[in-house]
Amino acid sequence: GHENIVRLHGVYEDDKHIHIVMELCSGGELFDKIIAKGHYAEKDAAELVRQMLKVVAECHLNGVIHRDLKPENFLFIEEDSSTIKAIDFGLSEFFSPGTKFTDVVGSAYYVAPEVLKRKYGPLADVWSIGVIMYILLSGQPPFWGPTESGIFNEILRYKLDLSKAPWPQISRSAKDILLKMLTFDPRARITAAQALSHAWVKGENASDIPLDMSVINNMKEFASYGRLKKLAIKKLAQTFSEEEIRDLKDQFKKIDTDNSGTITHAELVESVRHMRTNSDGVQVIPDIEVDKMLEGIDSDGNGEIDISEFIVAGLHLNQLQRRDKSAWKKRTKLAFDSLDKDKDGFIDYEELREGLLGEGGAAALAEGGAEGGGGKFDAKQLVREALREADKDGNGKIDYEEFCSLLRSKSSGKTLN
Repeated sequence: GHENIVRLHGVYEDDKHIHIVMELCSGGELFDKIIAKGHYAEKDAAELVRQMLKVVAECHLNGVIHRDLKPENFLFIEEDSSTIKAIDFGLSEFFSPGTKFTDVVGSAYYVAPEVLKRKYGPLADVWSIGVIMYILLSGQPPFWGPTESGIFNEILRYKLDLSKAPWPQISRSAKDILLKMLTFDPRARITAAQALSHAWVKGENASDIPLDMSVINNMKEFASYGRLKKLAIKKLAQTFSEEEIRDLKDQFKKIDTDNSGTITHAELVESVRHMRTNSDGVQVIPDIEVDKMLEGIDSDGNGEIDISEFIVAGLHLNQLQRRDKSAWKKRTKLAFDSLDKDKDGFIDYEELREGLLGEGGAAALAEGGAEGGGGKFDAKQLVREALREADKDGNGKIDYEEFCSLLRSKSSGKTLN
């Protein structure tokens, strides 16, 4: 069991009843502590939020969405302890990547907007933790109404005000992670595992970061992309600061179990197995897919994934596009300009050839590519194929709009809505 989830000791049945024996948590509900305290100091709140996020990350890694996270469902193990345990999985469901739920469940104050729109997934749990964090720091809910429908209307209106007391006195770091969890669009919302890498949540406790299954899914998707899109994402990744990719570095360390600085085939297989199986008992990513992932991410062809290759493949592109459209535009322009060497507004054949041959060398380019005479790969053909990935108007070069369209696409041919 997980250290922050209440333990089930046994289930016993007699003629009339089923008896469930669970771990004793004698410290009472988090809800009651909030009522008694009014609000928490940041350091104490961070410790509680960290524990709650660890529960959510563990659930999501194992394909479980809780759907009813609230202070009443976290118990202190003892009166004077700061350790909490999650209880009441009565509304929980198994999910597979891409699963969407449509039933409106949960408790009014903590329900995510997408739940009210009847199309939601596991990130609804992260919203709920954001609401709890808001209450821990301020003593009141972020969205309030006299009735349940009034609360729902306020959630959908999304007027989040951090200008009034106590928010001016709350640290910038706390408000940063809060806003990332209370992001209206779930596609832009931070995952639980990402949140655990945030400086405010970590505090002085560099506790073990759980595996983020969304990163594994990003890697699987990246491996299927064409050469140009991979190159474009690599250029995009170079625009991020150390702080912005800290969560990915934490994930790399989690998978690189021997601390060698690279992820081996065996380590990648093991990390995928951590994702367990879906509710039908089918492994989420079969072992055969791991080979394709490694081959598709390993740009230098050495059979392992280094930190730079991992960061490029693990980027949450969809999240980044939707979180801050202005920042996304700046990044895509920087990435485009880094390939448009003569600054004429186009990436032409020669510029693309230089970009591709400079990214891991000709040997890596040839991996899985076309062959020319004498068994050697045909570099011209490879560059032409890459050019066709984005050159929608067929003029033999790529403009900025075509470049952005390629980055928005789910794969080489499908465009995200």
